[in-house]
Amino acid sequence: MNAMPNVDLVLLVGGHAQRWHLETSTGATLTQTVRQGARKLAAPKGAIGIPLPHPSWRNTGWLRANPWFETDVLPPLRRAIRARLRVRKPNGPPEPFAKV
Repeated sequence: MNAMPNVDLVLLVGGHAQRWHLETSTGATLTQTVRQGARKLAAPKGAIGIPLPHPSWRNTGWLRANPWFETDVLPPLRRAIRARLRVRKPNGPPEPFAKV
């Protein structure tokens, strides 16, 4: 993480990443953990972790059973990523990606 000192958003994709970063603050199920939403992480210092289901074809049933994920979690997640990458919005003026 020393090579990336400005990391302030961590996508916790799947149960393994969630257990690693959230340690004891995971829910009993993936659904509970994702529903709990974003939270501050111990490392990287000051970063926010957002728990997400693994993007697998096997999770199609989970996505159908949890429509709140698409309406409540994805829009703010997209905004957060867009803000960090400075990507243009659809039909909006183009903005450059942040220089590396």
